[in-house]
Amino acid sequence: MIPIPDIEETAAAAPAKAAIPFAHLHVHTEFSLLDGASRIPDLIATAKAEGMEAIAITDHGAMYGVIDFYKEAKKQGVKPIIGCEVYVAPGDRHERAEVNGVKYYHLILLAENQTGYRNLVKLVSYANIEGFYYKPRVDHELLRKYHEGIICLSACVAGEVPRALIADNPDRADALVREYIDIFGKENYFLEIQNHGLPEEQKSNAGLIALAKKYGLGLVATNDSHYVRREDSDFHD
Repeated sequence: MIPIPDIEETAAAAPAKAAIPFAHLHVHTEFSLLDGASRIPDLIATAKAEGMEAIAITDHGAMYGVIDFYKEAKKQGVKPIIGCEVYVAPGDRHERAEVNGVKYYHLILLAENQTGYRNLVKLVSYANIEGFYYKPRVDHELLRKYHEGIICLSACVAGEVPRALIADNPDRADALVREYIDIFGKENYFLEIQNHGLPEEQKSNAGLIALAKKYGLGLVATNDSHYVRREDSDFHD
């Protein structure tokens, strides 16, 4: 997989003026229904033109676009990273109810290998079959059962840990980080920071950086990509 540990090692070994490799790991394609406008061929072609050697697909709660994405990436010579931005129930996935006004949180899952891909398929399938409430939802029990081969990122401001930090509940954020480390392992759990100019992001980023230092976790910088070019924003809306 790509993110920060590999990038840091590459940067350390490279000449001082060399660019640090970057790969988008939080990407919504046209298969994020009603919330993605990136056509797969254009998305991958643009990533390649920008010098990116890899790119992920993390559509909302679904993997409909994975095969098209994989084939197109291979065709264009870009490494495909298969993932999903899953919805996480605030409690038991079988319970059709809000908890403190929350129906679900976000979480980024990336397949590290073939085992991870199969487990990701199982997670998304069970989310639809057993956890559907407004959205297909997993829960911590399912994540524990099918965690092998999966790399987890803490997601955007709609993730569990960022939401706890934004709500001024550092103890809950701390407990959640410990639980996710227990589920995925320290080497496969990363805290995700974003900067789209939102005040909530500034608040959560500070807490996430502190938690990364406390627990020795990697930080992954992402852009919550929903369209390919800046001028596509109106089309996306």
